[in-house]
Amino acid sequence: MRSRSRYIVGRDPQLREIKQALTEAGEGRGGVVFLVGEAGIGKSRLAAEAVGMAFGMGVRALRGRSSTTGPTVPFRPLTEALMSLFRSGEPLDDLPLGPYRPALGRIIPDWSSDAQNNSSMVILGEAVLRLLIATGKEHGQLLLLEDLHDADPETLAVVEYLVDNLEYTNVVLLATIRTEPCDALDMADSARRRGVGTVLELAPLTRPEVGAVIAAQLDTEPELVPQAALERLWDDSAGSPFLVEELLQGMIGSGALVRFEDGWRVVGDLRSDVSTALARGILRRIDRLGPQGLTLLSAAAVIGRRFPLTVLQRMTGIDDRGLLSHLHAGVAAQLVVPDEPAPDWYAFRHSLTAEALHTQLTPGNRAQMSGRAADAVQALYPDLEGDWCPLVAELRSQAGDDAEAGRLFTTAGLRALAAGGIGSAITLLSRAERLLAASQDPAGRTDALEALLPALAEAGDFSRAFGFAENLHTLGGSGLSATRLAALHTRLAKVAHTAGRWEDGNRQITQARSLLGAHPDERTTASIDVTAAYLALDTPGPDRTQLAEKLGNSALQAAQRHGLATVACQALELLATLARERDFDEATALLESALQTAEQHQLPLQRMYALTRIGGNYWLTEGSTAPLLAARSEAQRLGSATIVHTIDGIMILDAVLRGEFTAAQRSAEECLAVVQRLRLAPATRYVLMARATLAAHRGDRPAMESALATFAGCDGAGSQEEPLTLGLARAFCALMEEDRPAAVGELRAVADMEDTNPSTYYLSGRYGIGLLLDVLSGEADRAAYEEIAATAPGRMRWNRQFVLFAGAVLLGRERRPEEAAAAVAEALRVAAPYATALHLALRMIADAAYEDGWGEPVAWLRQAEEHFHQGGVATVAGACRAALRRMGAPGRQRRTGSSTIPDVLRAQGVTVREYEVFRLLAERLGNKDIADRLYISPRTVEKHIAALAAKTGRANRAALCELSASLEASGS
Repeated sequence: MRSRSRYIVGRDPQLREIKQALTEAGEGRGGVVFLVGEAGIGKSRLAAEAVGMAFGMGVRALRGRSSTTGPTVPFRPLTEALMSLFRSGEPLDDLPLGPYRPALGRIIPDWSSDAQNNSSMVILGEAVLRLLIATGKEHGQLLLLEDLHDADPETLAVVEYLVDNLEYTNVVLLATIRTEPCDALDMADSARRRGVGTVLELAPLTRPEVGAVIAAQLDTEPELVPQAALERLWDDSAGSPFLVEELLQGMIGSGALVRFEDGWRVVGDLRSDVSTALARGILRRIDRLGPQGLTLLSAAAVIGRRFPLTVLQRMTGIDDRGLLSHLHAGVAAQLVVPDEPAPDWYAFRHSLTAEALHTQLTPGNRAQMSGRAADAVQALYPDLEGDWCPLVAELRSQAGDDAEAGRLFTTAGLRALAAGGIGSAITLLSRAERLLAASQDPAGRTDALEALLPALAEAGDFSRAFGFAENLHTLGGSGLSATRLAALHTRLAKVAHTAGRWEDGNRQITQARSLLGAHPDERTTASIDVTAAYLALDTPGPDRTQLAEKLGNSALQAAQRHGLATVACQALELLATLARERDFDEATALLESALQTAEQHQLPLQRMYALTRIGGNYWLTEGSTAPLLAARSEAQRLGSATIVHTIDGIMILDAVLRGEFTAAQRSAEECLAVVQRLRLAPATRYVLMARATLAAHRGDRPAMESALATFAGCDGAGSQEEPLTLGLARAFCALMEEDRPAAVGELRAVADMEDTNPSTYYLSGRYGIGLLLDVLSGEADRAAYEEIAATAPGRMRWNRQFVLFAGAVLLGRERRPEEAAAAVAEALRVAAPYATALHLALRMIADAAYEDGWGEPVAWLRQAEEHFHQGGVATVAGACRAALRRMGAPGRQRRTGSSTIPDVLRAQGVTVREYEVFRLLAERLGNKDIADRLYISPRTVEKHIAALAAKTGRANRAALCELSASLEASGS
């Protein structure tokens, strides 16, 4: 490879960083380097130098570039880079990729299979990582991704995974990014802050460096560069290497800068408009290639910055010899360069070159050439796989064929959606919808809208989605069939459900049904029914769960008869939610069936939904968030904002229930700002409910009431979340205030509310703490206990802890102390993650245990008192101390200085003054000596020692001295 070091000026620090990264990769310490700078600053040239450096070190380089012309398909730069592995001639079929190889089918066409879309983006990122490691195990590997600012969201998701996981590999990721607001630049900044990536910012060249560039181009020494030329180029280029070279070529081409025998001289006017001079200089060099060369490069510019020779030759009709001759001349003129990862491809040296060529084409010529380019691509690649489809769509649009361009953008968008690329899909489908609306193609526009609406809902862009609702009537008068129009209303109803706008959703369902008339098509009805079922669950009413189940079953049966995989998944997921009240095994079986259907039919979004609900069920039954977090990662990679923030709400509530109040408050504030901005009503209500629960568990009634007031203003009345605000927030707050009657009253209100508006959330207390309160008060007997304990909600981990404590109280009341103690032990195991609930339950059952003579009520109260004292819940802590006094047990002192008492002694009720005496016993002092030290009487010392012996269980003074000495020696 030819060295370019002669033209690399002012970038020595960056070259050293890149060389160091490559050296460390060879030693098994991979890394990430981002080259960041404005257009023309030299990122590509420095990247090319890095490739040459890697080649010289024996490191393989894989190179890919993001599309710079119009929308693209997912993973384009990764596909280009990794496909070069297959051109190396090395056998790749036996690489140790294990189960990760099928996932790579989404990026590498040669490895595609029927199951290629089943993997999550995390799995795909791991698969790419393993492929890079395996193919570069001998000497390391450089993965160069250029123009990452133009990358699709899916590529960025995989790159982000690589950034976080390359540290202990033999791979270097080198990426170029422009300094303009974009997700890629945000990712680079995040990597720099976390210490997992290096950001090398390419600053403009200094004046001496500009002089060095000019000297290198003129093949002379820097001191021999004409001063006037240097001043003009320094002023006009702003330190951009590309502009320096282009403007310099313009000076030479215009005759203003001429070479004589004794060197270069300025003989003309160097002043000109930079943009005009730049375009004129580029076109002047192109003119030297002759008319055919101009035609060739103009055709190439129509295709884009990168262009394939096969397409270029077919659209221009130039023979092989002429084609290669002109391309070689273009390379010599520094206009184009071979696109090294792909032998059939060339690229313009800079995007400004292509733009300059565009300026010299008339609109008619541009449209004509775009049409010829589209014809050439379709003739060579009739299936338009990969990014051929959006490229031809863009070309058809430039040619003025909006209808065909729109249909092709729809196809590309549907492919992106099928691959799980929500962000790319929205870009492509939005373009399709605009073009098809302009071309008055109602059927084609409907195709685009049917896919675009749910994609917008997943991304949380509800305002755009609902904006289309106002224009649906125009489609109704354009000859569109009632079935197609009903499908659009159903899509909007689904968007309304996602946004929590059940009234709007029901109106769309009504319009869809009215369009179909008395004898609707069953396939269309199935989609309407499943969407109506989800809306039924959101709509207040006593029979909403029954109606939802009826509609869900109807939709499922029709979907199974007609092979409607998406509808079947949606119905199975809804029925699983309803089945949770009866049997978690039934619910899990339904979700497993939905997951299997989604994977079998390559439906990444439905797969994500199934994983989310499976994770939710596992959280409810076992208290573990691991599956939910895995589902969140999947949703994040797919770009599903609604699911990401739904899971975030659950994670906030989980943190509250676990007593992680500080983390929960911080997360709630961050999440609430986002979901309110996105107008995600269900997620907003859930986070507000969790925030109210947080305040309640802290015993902070004003903060709880404030959160609940905001909740009420978000259509909280009649919502699924409303019962939780009573059970998890208001009832708990009353218990933190030691007001059990108020807590019971709130839980009675929960029962009435759920009878009026059944909920699929089962943590409101009806199946948990409400049972414990009723057992303690005598309202619930064993029969009532057994009834709730046998329910599926009663076996959810949060509820189960209270059910077990209630069972222990009943056993103690029935004079079965050993069984009661065993039940408490099991309850403590189940309640271990939930510190506040655990200690509150111990406080609640202690009186009953003391009265019935079982368990360890004194120890429980001391443990609870310590927890609530540390948590600042003074009312409960005081109630624990009062209960201890009633039982005749010494309580913990809360005077100044008590924090110095070791936990083991504080738990035994040792006072501050007693501890002062105790510490001196380690020195084996007598009563008089201790009295003198502490300025108290020997009689008082004697009383303190007697109390210490009783509290610590030590038989005599010698044993107390021994204990004191041992604690002193241990530093306690």
